[in-house]
Amino acid sequence: MNRIEARFASLQAQQKTALIPYLTAGDPHPDMTVTLMHHLVAQGADLLELGVPFSDPLADGPTIQKAVERALAHRVSLRNVLAMVAKFREQDQQTPVLLMGYLNPIEAMGEEEFAKSAVAAGLDGVLTVDMPPEESVGYHQTLASHGLACIFLVSPTTPASRLGAIAQQGKGFVYYVSLKGVTGVGQADVGDVASHVNALKEVIDLPVGIGFGVRDGQAAYKMAQHGEGVIIGSALVSLIEQHQHADIATIMAALTPKMVEFRSAIDAADKGEAL
Repeated sequence: MNRIEARFASLQAQQKTALIPYLTAGDPHPDMTVTLMHHLVAQGADLLELGVPFSDPLADGPTIQKAVERALAHRVSLRNVLAMVAKFREQDQQTPVLLMGYLNPIEAMGEEEFAKSAVAAGLDGVLTVDMPPEESVGYHQTLASHGLACIFLVSPTTPASRLGAIAQQGKGFVYYVSLKGVTGVGQADVGDVASHVNALKEVIDLPVGIGFGVRDGQAAYKMAQHGEGVIIGSALVSLIEQHQHADIATIMAALTPKMVEFRSAIDAADKGEAL
């Protein structure tokens, strides 16, 4: 059982929903990423999702695309991102960390070398956006042989045949995309999410993290009633964009109230309290 599986098991035993914030590694500056990771944990994050900068982020909306551009301007590579994870692990051995990114940088490094380097850095899981389960058996086996969770996206349009493949290969949790489209664009329909997630749980025996379209505490409150995790991306990245030229203390101060909003909303949902 790796850290992702252990964390979800612990939270489920406490009847709590995971708060999973996303950061683009290297945004707004590579020197700030590790500090921001620790800050998010201090503000209630249960898992951390770290985006690997890539020149063609197909699944990401304008907010994260611009964050990727800022990171790439500092020449942040996959190896740099793994070094950030290793630095984070010097002080935090408990919080699960997963990478979200695209296959090209991993292929350029080599799947085996990537898996070995990822484990050495202290990484727990990988969500490779453009690697469909039908084509990822060998890739999945490489990750699994090193103890890394292979995490898949599931959308409202995912066919039943693909769900079967994800059920066989997926580890850690399933990332449910709550709306059609890219990150940070649109608002999720709670009724639609509930019906799809309930159907998903009949096929896949993994925790479900719900992301895309979760902009505020009200949305997080509603999603926490249907998934085991709530993933927050663009709402935080947009704050970093607004303060991209500020010092780290200012950026952390900007993120704090939003993290408190999300954490409080999820906790209220878990307790059955009104928001």
